[in-house]
Amino acid sequence: MIEFLTKNAIYVVLIIALTVWGGIAWYLSRLERRITTLEKQTENI
Repeated sequence: MIEFLTKNAIYVVLIIALTVWGGIAWYLSRLERRITTLEKQTENI
């Protein structure tokens, strides 16, 4: 496995970058849901 990772470093970088972008997208979607919930609660006040 180490041999694969050293010969195909671009794939390692690609997997790490996709993981980071996926995490950012997940975080933003969760944040959007929380903000929407708070906006609905403040409309009722």
